[in-house]
Amino acid sequence: MGLFDMFKKKAEAPAAPAKPASVDAVDEPFTLAAPVSGKAIKMTDVPDPVFGGEMMGKGCAVYPDADVVYAPCTGTVSVLMPHAVGINTADGMEILCHVGVDTVDMNGDGFTSLVKQGDAVKAGEPCIKIDRKKIADAGHPDCVVLIVTNTTDYADVAMTVEADSTVAAGAAVVKVTK
Repeated sequence: MGLFDMFKKKAEAPAAPAKPASVDAVDEPFTLAAPVSGKAIKMTDVPDPVFGGEMMGKGCAVYPDADVVYAPCTGTVSVLMPHAVGINTADGMEILCHVGVDTVDMNGDGFTSLVKQGDAVKAGEPCIKIDRKKIADAGHPDCVVLIVTNTTDYADVAMTVEADSTVAAGAAVVKVTK
């Protein structure tokens, strides 16, 4: 270290993005909360043949009116991509929250992960911050798809709200029957 090195200002690492506050969310076994506030739609109305055809499982989707995606249940982050988060619950459900249709094409642009793979999350905890304008500018629908990917392990997976109704992030939207 030179004589004047102690007077040089050290370069600061960029600050991590501020994590938004959690929302109050339903946290009951076999119940999923809305991952965003907005208009809830049936899975079959998602404008994508894989999601809309329920090939990945049953659930619902919400067209967001805000830019934060919250955990729909309590569990462990099992999968994390810029545009999606998978959560495994203690009672065996495998949940996928996928932001938009074909948003994988955006290569992470417009998405900020707020959790890491392996993290324990509580229902209502922020997981992904999204830039809805970037998603729209890329030509993709921004609906947030909520899927029980192991649907075949259960007797039923059903919406608990009317299709096309407005829901608040954290409100119960899907019930799973063993």
